[in-house]
Amino acid sequence: MNKIISIIKPTGMTSHDVVSIVRKTLNIKKVGHTGTLDPDASGVLPICIGKATKVSELILNKDKAYICELTLGLITDTYDITGKIIEENKDFIFNNDEIKKAFKTQLGEIDQLPPIYSALKVNGKRMCDLARSGNIDKIDVKPRKVNIKKLDILSINKNKISFYVECSKGTYVRSICYDIGKVLGVGGCMSSLIRVKSGKFTLDNSITLDDLKEFKENDTLKDYLYNIDFVLSDFNKVVLNDNAVKYYSNGGIIEENRFIEKDFTEKDDIVRVYSKDNFLGTGKIIRKDDTISIKSDKLFIV
Repeated sequence: MNKIISIIKPTGMTSHDVVSIVRKTLNIKKVGHTGTLDPDASGVLPICIGKATKVSELILNKDKAYICELTLGLITDTYDITGKIIEENKDFIFNNDEIKKAFKTQLGEIDQLPPIYSALKVNGKRMCDLARSGNIDKIDVKPRKVNIKKLDILSINKNKISFYVECSKGTYVRSICYDIGKVLGVGGCMSSLIRVKSGKFTLDNSITLDDLKEFKENDTLKDYLYNIDFVLSDFNKVVLNDNAVKYYSNGGIIEENRFIEKDFTEKDDIVRVYSKDNFLGTGKIIRKDDTISIKSDKLFIV
């Protein structure tokens, strides 16, 4: 099986726990997830099976969307509600315009400082591991460019603010909460998080772990298994002559006169490669002088 399935991860379970359950349920060893969700977070977690694990990084690089709850008045060491409380403020009132103004500071391309308690690595070691071992002073946290493409307030109830966010790879929603609290001067932390979108996968085309077991037993799981090229549909495509397929699969460079069909632009570096309607893999575009060629990148030929 070389497919992708999207699981709705429940709270209280790690992403690796989900992978383990999928592996045991389907009796397949080669299974991997496409971007860690914290144990206290829930939502969309695409799982790659078999050769589909080769595209896990491509899915990981896609934009994500979340529904988050921000609790104002609390600062924790982890930037979320599970962390150690560093500061607590209770006597404050903000009107909606002040809150909206604070949210606008996080919109667009910004320099974001990741939480110290995160899986980012410093000198080969995860920052969270260094922090928990008492080596916070050895951690040099540097800001990273992220793109917050959409940030909509859904509701405001006293010090609880629910919001929807669409963001680029590498964005920490916990940091958004912390930074908004900082702008308002009372602190803030993330109190709940649901991932509602990861690339092409949403809550609507994802299933629960209970569904996975049920659909496997009644032989309807195929309706929820996606082909590898489903997640690559934003890449343009090339269709090869039949006599070029073997050369492509052996790592050869295929010149343009062996394309049956091509649909890519000058901006494209990677394309989907097909033989008729059969997806073969991805190819790197090589431009030299006035010629265009394709070299195999990732192969998915079964």
